[in-house]
Amino acid sequence: MALVRRLQTVRSLLRTSESRESFLSVRSGNELSWIESGDDSSFSSNLVMKFTFPGTDAHGKSVYSRLYECLNAYTHLLRSAMIAESIPFTMKKGLATQVKAPQLQKTDAVRVSMVSPGFVYEPYALHEKSRFGEGKCFTRSGWRRTKEDFVRELRSAYAIAKLRKTGYSKNKFYIEALELYKEINIMMANGDKKLIRKNVTERMYSALKNEIKQREAIWSGVHWEMIEPVVKIKTLQARLIGIDRTDLSKAFIQLTLEFLTKQKFEAYDSKGNVVSGDKNKEVLVRDIWVFEKSLFHTGACWRLCGRIKL
Repeated sequence: MALVRRLQTVRSLLRTSESRESFLSVRSGNELSWIESGDDSSFSSNLVMKFTFPGTDAHGKSVYSRLYECLNAYTHLLRSAMIAESIPFTMKKGLATQVKAPQLQKTDAVRVSMVSPGFVYEPYALHEKSRFGEGKCFTRSGWRRTKEDFVRELRSAYAIAKLRKTGYSKNKFYIEALELYKEINIMMANGDKKLIRKNVTERMYSALKNEIKQREAIWSGVHWEMIEPVVKIKTLQARLIGIDRTDLSKAFIQLTLEFLTKQKFEAYDSKGNVVSGDKNKEVLVRDIWVFEKSLFHTGACWRLCGRIKL
């Protein structure tokens, strides 16, 4: 009975393959044959297993021992065939993984760097400074205003001190800021949207571009001229904007300047007629501009990041 059960178990396992046919044949007397035929690449010929079962064979082994050894050999052959069939799929999967690996490495290599904060930090506003000895200094609101003025001056002093470590010179900066002031105004008058982009931040560029578009819808042309030397250039405040708490050197600085200049202005319509201003008259103009610079980008330049209207 044990022999029959084992044969039935083997037969049920082999029936899972649709491309193979198996049958059991009993020959005369003392031979039992297990025959399997297959059409796939793993089994190209018929497999015949014969079992001779007299009481014992020439080596003294019983029928059950011989049958058990043959079944083990056949099971090992079946497992080898299944492993051989699964190798191509494993290799394809490995190749697909190797192709995707460089893409992940390229993604990890991308580094994002901030070009500008995109806003004016603590925009300058006119404040009535309290003087020591006045009655306001001896009131609660007066002392609060004095404290706020002191904190604002302290922030500006700290920002200027950090800027001087990078080789900042007040006179050189004023010359550079005045050149930017003239270039940006001339480009605005000529409507050069592309040339003006390198001298301003992205947010300021968007604002100036809209301003040029609105002006062109009203006036066909504009004449602008600045009379030199300028009347006055003054630093109103300085602010430092840190972007990394662990590294204080990664920061932007914003300087608010006051320009007091004499200018000439004249606007024309589509026919060339003067519709506004007079280029023969000088007008005293006060502008407050905010310039920005990165302290950690190599070769960073000053750019216009905002204009303040009081």
